[in-house]
Amino acid sequence: MPKINTIIHEIEQQSNHKLSLPNLTAISGGSINASYHLQTTDHAYFIKLNQPQLTAMFEAEAKGLEEMRALNCIRIPEVICYGQADGYSYLVLEYIELSHLHGNTSQLFGKQLAQLHSHQQDYFGWNGDNTIGSTPQHNTCEHDWLTFWQQHRLGSQLKFAKQNGFSGQLQDKGQKLLENLHVFFDGYSPKSSLLHGDLWSGNAASDSQGNPVIFDPACYYGDRETDIAMTELFGGFNSGFYNAYQAQYPLDKGYKTRKTLYNLYHILNHLNLFGGSYLNQSENMIDQLLAES
Repeated sequence: MPKINTIIHEIEQQSNHKLSLPNLTAISGGSINASYHLQTTDHAYFIKLNQPQLTAMFEAEAKGLEEMRALNCIRIPEVICYGQADGYSYLVLEYIELSHLHGNTSQLFGKQLAQLHSHQQDYFGWNGDNTIGSTPQHNTCEHDWLTFWQQHRLGSQLKFAKQNGFSGQLQDKGQKLLENLHVFFDGYSPKSSLLHGDLWSGNAASDSQGNPVIFDPACYYGDRETDIAMTELFGGFNSGFYNAYQAQYPLDKGYKTRKTLYNLYHILNHLNLFGGSYLNQSENMIDQLLAES
């Protein structure tokens, strides 16, 4: 178990609570960070630790959480503090007892996510770079969504894939797709919505009162369809969630085609993070999109 005396002191300073009888327990399940539950006599915290040079990753995550939390439409864990100490970079959040989304909570989440997406900007991107998993996510501001998605999302992932040794057909077909992206946006001009950015079922849950909670974001401003597409990529969201979202903020009819385009970004990211088991899926998705362009 790591020694985090300095981090505990920082929590005391930022929360204005004296942490008596702190007990640190490891939480399993994360593939990027080491996670812990810090329980004291009367307070509980969630702590993420990683290598000391990754403080900027936690700072970007904290800023995303704070921007979503400020809208007060979905429960977001409160950021307590972040920084570098005790040989780690760290992020400390309030600890929330979580369970799976279900029933009425899923419907409420659909409604609340639509409210989050209603918060918009006049540019696409973010006020700084962050990460998607552990992959750098460049958020250079653009006023044209097509340019943003082409250069800073699909284009970036294809470059990372080439650096990781995935060349050949993936790159040839990928470049052809980049050249034909405009086809998917004929008659459709997306608004720039605040996005969670990494919205799979593992990053959404229910608290003990049945309120939806989202966490582990990769925030930026972009087409809200990207968030909805990712909810479909690995499953875990029921029809009540989608019906509630549609009732609040209906999707454009072209979404069914674009969701493959948007999920390609995440599959390419999985290729770059986890290796060649995602190569065939990446190429098949590109083939499907080229056939539709």
